[in-house]
Amino acid sequence: MQVRAEARYVRLSPKKAQRVIGLIRGKDVEEALALLRFMPQRASRIIAKVLRSAVANAEHNHDLNAARLYVAQAYVNQGPTLKRYTPRAYGRANLLRHRTSHVTVVVAQKEG
Repeated sequence: MQVRAEARYVRLSPKKAQRVIGLIRGKDVEEALALLRFMPQRASRIIAKVLRSAVANAEHNHDLNAARLYVAQAYVNQGPTLKRYTPRAYGRANLLRHRTSHVTVVVAQKEG
């Protein structure tokens, strides 16, 4: 059985989040949380929160044992981009793109 959790419209660049999420894919939940706890990237805090939510969903909704869970899937998709302008010289304006992400973590119980 697979249980998932999502964080949508997170103000975080998908490219930066994908670098972090690639490190926890396939790992045990405890090991993944330990890795995320000591990473300096801002994305690690958000991904850890989603991972803890997926574990809580598995325990509460499906009565799975948290000690036997592992990260079956973890991916980040691009959300909508917020477009803003900043003034420049000679009355011009530059476009600022504030990118958003949809973070998804799927946990499953190990067989055996």
